[in-house]
Amino acid sequence: MLLFLFLVGWKANINGVDLNLQFPAGWENAKKIKYAQGFTTPAPRDFVGYGPLTEPEALTIYDFTLSHDFRLTISYHTQGKEIYWNFQNINPPRGYEIGKRFASSSGYVLADVPYNSSFAGFKDWFIQTYNRPGYTIEAGIGENPLPISQFDEIYRDNLGILVLGAVL
Repeated sequence: MLLFLFLVGWKANINGVDLNLQFPAGWENAKKIKYAQGFTTPAPRDFVGYGPLTEPEALTIYDFTLSHDFRLTISYHTQGKEIYWNFQNINPPRGYEIGKRFASSSGYVLADVPYNSSFAGFKDWFIQTYNRPGYTIEAGIGENPLPISQFDEIYRDNLGILVLGAVL
């Protein structure tokens, strides 16, 4: 039972670093916020690491992105049926317009990222670096991990986003 409870709340890598807090886009701000919340050492969630891009998984995504010419990015998370589309005051060309189309096709809400979650993510770095659209799709709603019973609904909600993202 203890192992199950441990795994339910785990969203970091094996080193206890939350990989969505590893990118060089306001990483110091993310560190201040998470440290103030008590996440100061490796943990199942919300530890930013000891610097941006210290984890091999984040560095691999970073290098892969640098070596390609992506028009936009779509990152998938769970919780909220929302689409996050901007980074701070950076609104890439067509970013809002594409985000509205994603929202319309999915039924999800196009939203601004809550301040305490608005730094050091892959989408944030991509927008900051390339001034191109990047999105975090918060699929599903409820307890993490989401139950498999939501799979069909999430698939239906997000198929339009994936098709639009491939052709835009």
